[in-house]
Amino acid sequence: MAKPHKLNAKQIADAGRVLPAWKIRSGKLHRKYVFADFVSAFGFMSSAALVAQRMNHHPEWFNVWNTVRVDLTTHDAGGLSALDLKLALAMEDLASHFPPE
Repeated sequence: MAKPHKLNAKQIADAGRVLPAWKIRSGKLHRKYVFADFVSAFGFMSSAALVAQRMNHHPEWFNVWNTVRVDLTTHDAGGLSALDLKLALAMEDLASHFPPE
């Protein structure tokens, strides 16, 4: 597989329009999800894990009860790549299937 390419500033700005709930924090694509309860948060993480594994692109994430914090970056690219955007879009879709807080 070819090494992913780091996004430029314009591509990152364009991504912000497509993924408005995601922010750039410490050079990573960052998002906090809050679900109705622990089971919903864990269900989201389990679903997202399957997508991430298929992509061979794994998130940095943290879960406490109903909250999941996600940071995406592509270490091989030295920053954000199209893989991060693709996974973020998939996570947005998955999250819509679980009850929010």
